[in-house]
Amino acid sequence: MSIHDYQCRNYRGEPFNLGALRGQVLLIVNVASRCGFTPQLRELERLYRRYRDRGFTVLGFPCNQFGHQTPESALDFCAFSEREYRVSFPLMEKVKVNGADAHPLFEELKREAPGVLGTTLIKWNFTKFLVGRDGRVIHRFSPRDGELELREALEKALDEP
Repeated sequence: MSIHDYQCRNYRGEPFNLGALRGQVLLIVNVASRCGFTPQLRELERLYRRYRDRGFTVLGFPCNQFGHQTPESALDFCAFSEREYRVSFPLMEKVKVNGADAHPLFEELKREAPGVLGTTLIKWNFTKFLVGRDGRVIHRFSPRDGELELREALEKALDEP
């Protein structure tokens, strides 16, 4: 299975077809509204605008598992992100990324790209997974990794057929 085969929903709860993104490079991120890393939404939007014409998409999944930093609904998170950070990349349903109720997409992301010392748990909001055009995870970035750390790997992925 590739990432494109998983089912997910957008922030309105409507089905979102990941298969329609085949051939694109994706950055899948668990995002939050009340986190020290929340300003990264601005950086993610800059990357999206800079590279979207080359076949790049950011997918943001609100997550409330870390310090209850996303207490609002996915719809309210979307409104916040648009208002405060001018986010235009796709925002998705609110998900859990760890535990028995973790979204299957994030289970696959963690399986393909374990963290430090092989751990699979996502440790905090704004963990980022770079997915190649073939639907396979290329790299897992920590919450601390921002636009500058992402750019080199992203450009390399975009140059791949």
